[in-house]
Amino acid sequence: MSTVIQHIETLLVDLPTIRPHKLSMTTMACQTMVIVRMRHSDGIEGIGEGTTIGGLAYGPESPESIKRNIDTYLAPLLVGQPSNNVHQLRARLNRHARGNMIAKSALETALLDAQGKRLGLSVAELLGGVRQDHLPVLWTLASGDTAKDIDEAMLRLEQRRHCDFKLKIGANPVDQDVRHVAAIKEALGDRASVRVDVNQAWDESTAVRGIQVLQDAGIELIEQPIGAREHAGLVRLANRFNVPMLADEAVQDARDGLDLVCGGFSGAFALKIAKSGGIYGVLELAHVAQAAGIGLYGGTLLEGTIGTAASLHAWATLPAMAWGTEMFGPLLLQDDIVVTPLNYTEFGVALPKGAGLGITLDEDKLVHYSRK
Repeated sequence: MSTVIQHIETLLVDLPTIRPHKLSMTTMACQTMVIVRMRHSDGIEGIGEGTTIGGLAYGPESPESIKRNIDTYLAPLLVGQPSNNVHQLRARLNRHARGNMIAKSALETALLDAQGKRLGLSVAELLGGVRQDHLPVLWTLASGDTAKDIDEAMLRLEQRRHCDFKLKIGANPVDQDVRHVAAIKEALGDRASVRVDVNQAWDESTAVRGIQVLQDAGIELIEQPIGAREHAGLVRLANRFNVPMLADEAVQDARDGLDLVCGGFSGAFALKIAKSGGIYGVLELAHVAQAAGIGLYGGTLLEGTIGTAASLHAWATLPAMAWGTEMFGPLLLQDDIVVTPLNYTEFGVALPKGAGLGITLDEDKLVHYSRK
């Protein structure tokens, strides 16, 4: 008799951040994760995570909607189904439920974690094998205070924790933001690369003005300066400037990637398992990018350790990413809900070892931080 999915539990977990994290659309002091525990008839439990930024400030899914939609609509599609055919289960979810990409990603992660544990293989090995087991990780400077950001960057360099930095801008007038970024780049000099993420905050004319100053200041990458649906504008900006554009919200899946490539986009794609509905979806997008000569960047929705580990297993199967990764989510949190945290060292992070994700929940911490 084949193994089947017996039960799926979801938990809302609230973890405080080490400092306020300022973005163009919100400021975070706490991160809420949806933890999925998927139990199978052979006694194996798979775990997954669905996380977004700032409730509904970032996108159409909130932690509360992720939990409710899994509990009400998605979990019943999986319970009682055979455990080992992940592709068939993905197709079942997509056939019966539109969107909900973060929720689907959390469920797919739990399926892959369980299958890895069942077979004694890591998720990366399930996906074909590891090409890199230590991945570079940048740090986001998002206090909003120039002096504090410079001090934070200097400390990370001294600790050999990070040597690439991203600045979240767009909440302030463009001249104020670009002065802030230019001052930080000047202070860091050649010791570190500096990129910016505008989080769709500018219109195209504002972007032209801001990007010119940022390019002159030595900024290396401009992430999503204009709205996600403004594909033609993003192509124009990519062709107008030497500094590369990074498409993030504009490129959710392989079809978006193909549309941008066919439209003449050059630059880089931010990969996020949450955007693409899970690891398999994001790898489809990565393969489109590779075929078109588009650079890759391992992005995050500020997931905790479980979601970060899932992303790392995906990135580990790819060639070295041209723009590195930003898998620093666990470092932004004051505490963790796992037994062994990820190992951040030498400007990067090690791929966790062991079957499945290689992550074990700390049951006491999980109870402590779970929303009652």
